[in-house]
Amino acid sequence: MNERKLKILAAVVEEYVRTGEPVGSKTIAAMPQIHVSAATVRNDMASLEQMGLLEHPHTSAGRMPTIGGYRLYIEKLMQPASLPEEERERLDEMLAEQGAMTEELLIENATTALAELTQCAAVVSDISPRFSVISRVEVIPAGRRMYVVLLITSGGAIKNKACRLEFDLTDEQLALFSQFLAENIEGISVEELSEERMAQLTAAMSAYMLSMAPLVQGICELSRDLRQRALMFRGEQNLFSCEELDKMEVVHFIEHKDELAGLLDDSFSGIRVVFGEDNDHFVIGNSSMIVSKYRKKGHNVGSLGVIGPMRLDYAKVIPYLEYFSQKISDLISEENDDDSGARRRR
Repeated sequence: MNERKLKILAAVVEEYVRTGEPVGSKTIAAMPQIHVSAATVRNDMASLEQMGLLEHPHTSAGRMPTIGGYRLYIEKLMQPASLPEEERERLDEMLAEQGAMTEELLIENATTALAELTQCAAVVSDISPRFSVISRVEVIPAGRRMYVVLLITSGGAIKNKACRLEFDLTDEQLALFSQFLAENIEGISVEELSEERMAQLTAAMSAYMLSMAPLVQGICELSRDLRQRALMFRGEQNLFSCEELDKMEVVHFIEHKDELAGLLDDSFSGIRVVFGEDNDHFVIGNSSMIVSKYRKKGHNVGSLGVIGPMRLDYAKVIPYLEYFSQKISDLISEENDDDSGARRRR
């Protein structure tokens, strides 16, 4: 693979992305960066086709990139567009909300903005709750024989569940049970608060406290909710307006989109591009998904992705994705630092 073939491959990808039409040798030869004849271009395009990087429909003499051609272009040849300062300021405004912003709202705004800018679907997977610590657990009377179990994590997540008992608790019983919860649950990670651990705690409770089992079951259900990956989608309707995507496959994808969680987690760092034909869990043919991680204080805590047709303007979309991922990482890490500092001052 010489430099000339690489230039021709890049030119074919970019022209095909721009027009959606198979690209002919004369079109490539007329480009200012290509300094050879149409015949030479035609020979090189034939070689690129033999390498599995280009293909052409039977009804056209022009060629279009294959998955391998896209992948080589993205990894080696693409020149990502730089975001000018005024564009960065506009993106910051799209993220901003009146007043202070929670981590959840920040991520939601970024996902919505990404879908709007790219006219694709945007998805975010948040795994940070699993690594949070149970900072507070309470049982609050809420009526006759009704009690609300409240869980609060170090990451700011708040979960509650109403539970009905067979009798009203006395103040002594409520205080004793609350102390039991504080000693055995507060300070452990959400990941540790498994059903097995809750079963062990139930077994450790005295017969006097066994009648409070519904409350323990409520805590178990709340911890299960916290351990689940949170997936948020925006802009799914954009997929229906894309002519290259099969509408029934889009419908099937939307109905089973939770299956995408594992695929999002497979991206460990940097940008990863997944093509529909390459993965059984990504059921839309002729599509691609670009994924980037976002981090909190140096640790991966979630993934941000864009889903669209394979014929995406990767040089334009990837800088947007990188900017939002880095911005989220910076802001949630700053927020974490501010909270830590406030706790130390108190």
